[in-house]
Parts: sequence; C-alpha cells; structure tokens
Amino acid sequence: MDTMTSPYSRKPDWLKVRLPQGPQWARIDRLHREQGLHSVCRSAACPNLGECWNRGTATFMILGNTCTRRCAFCNVQDGIPQPVDELEPQKVAGAVATLQLKHAVITSVTRDDLPDGGAEQFAALVRALRLEAPSCRIELLIPDLLGKLEALEAILNSGPDILGHNLETVPRLYAQARQGADFNRSLQLLRDVQRLAPQIPTKSGLMLGLGETYDEIIEVLHQLHAGGVSFLTLGQYLAPTRSHHPVHRYVPPEEFNDLRRDALRIGFAHVESGPLVRSSYHAEQQFEESRHAPKL
Repeated sequence: MDTMTSPYSRKPDWLKVRLPQGPQWARIDRLHREQGLHSVCRSAACPNLGECWNRGTATFMILGNTCTRRCAFCNVQDGIPQPVDELEPQKVAGAVATLQLKHAVITSVTRDDLPDGGAEQFAALVRALRLEAPSCRIELLIPDLLGKLEALEAILNSGPDILGHNLETVPRLYAQARQGADFNRSLQLLRDVQRLAPQIPTKSGLMLGLGETYDEIIEVLHQLHAGGVSFLTLGQYLAPTRSHHPVHRYVPPEEFNDLRRDALRIGFAHVESGPLVRSSYHAEQQFEESRHAPKL
C-alpha cells in the first residue's frame, strides 16, 4: 500500500532521469537564448527536457513567462506579466521552421489580464506557422480563457490541428491545487471545441499523486470522453519546491498501465500514461499512432 510522502522524500527509481545533454539539446537551447524564446520544457522544469530536445521536439510557451495565476503545482513564475510581444508569433514560427519540426506544440502562461486571455496571439502564431512551416502539424495547449466563447472561437478559426486543455486534477482538489480555475469551466471549453469545430481533435491531461483516488480519476476520464476528448495524458505530479502542493504519493508504473488500459476501454483514441508523461510527451507520435491504437 502506498504511503504519504513529502516532496523531498527519496524518489523511486522509475522517476530518475538523465541530465539534458547532446548536440540537438544544445542547438535548441542556443536557439531559445538567441531568440529570447520561452518553453514549458524549461520554465515548468519538465523531467523529459533532455529526451524531447534530443529528439528535436520542444513545447514553446508564448505570451511571456509570467503567469497571472498562482496554481499550487506549477513551477512557472507568477506576477504581473510584460506587455504582449507583437513579434512573438514570427519569432516562434521562424524557430519551428529552422528546427524543421514536423509537429509543434504551443502553450502559454495564463493571461487573465488580457481581454481575450491571449487568444489572438495563439491565432496569429497559427497563421504565421502556416506560412513559415506549412508542413508542420500544429498542436495548441491553451488556458481556460476565463470561459470566453468568442476567444475560443478566434483560436479555432485559425485552424490548429489539435487543441488541448488540461484538467490537471479531479474536481475535489481544485481548491487546493488550481486556485482561480474551475473544473466545469475547463470541461466546458473542451466540449465547446467539439461543438464548434468537431474536425479538430481535443486533448487533455491529469497529474496523479495529488491525493486523488482511482475512482475519481475514472469518473473524470468518463467526463472527458463524453466531452469528445480523443487524446489523454496521465503523469506523476512532482512538487517543484517546498512551497508547492506536496506530493501525496508516487504512483507506481503498474497503476499507470492499469489506467491506460481502462482509458482505452472507455474509448480514448490514444493514451500516454506513465510516471514521466507530460502533456506534450510524444506529442508528435500520438496523432499518427491513434489510428492504430489497440482497443483493449
């Protein structure tokens, strides 16, 4: 039986990762510094940074690196953001073209200070990518936009290939882990995507180990599937510092395998489930592999 643990307890062997290194990692790192770009890989302390960058993939983070919310699980800094960089869409599109990416993942900090939550910046970037890297598949991972339907419509009208929004955890834990967010608002956003643009597949993800139960996870998976979500990611929560929400437990790989099996039975097209999985993990493979995913 799993026991309670602190964020700084000894991590199990399955959570150990290599330090980032290698020529492709160095190339992407240099491009970030030279162009003044941000990525969730670095800002959110993703454990897969080395693996993904060495495969030549990265998740770009737009609208700066300062979030207007203060979620208890997140390593991205919060505070008063800088003004929106109007040249950012061209910078990111140029980087994607330079790296010759086949699948680009674009996310952002939450910008509740902007009337549209940053929707127009996402749309401008999609348009720039279509010009600079026309063969690149575009996956967006967006914030909840405060539930503003017109903001979501602006993003959908730009024509991304995949639209993602993470629920992150079960409803019972929102007050502790996602202050300022609302479970039903997030779930409705995903439903609205399928209602307004059914041709665009949707994606969502959960962090495990925050204190949720197995039954609570399964209930949320049923709600996501009923809302039309095709792609699912499930990964272990790792507290960035002592001031963040504590790790309740380290979920063993076997349980992640069980959840993947159950999620596929529920009907998801593709499921990435494992301790080190994050929303953009193997993102470039999910779209193609979903066509051949086993229905267990």
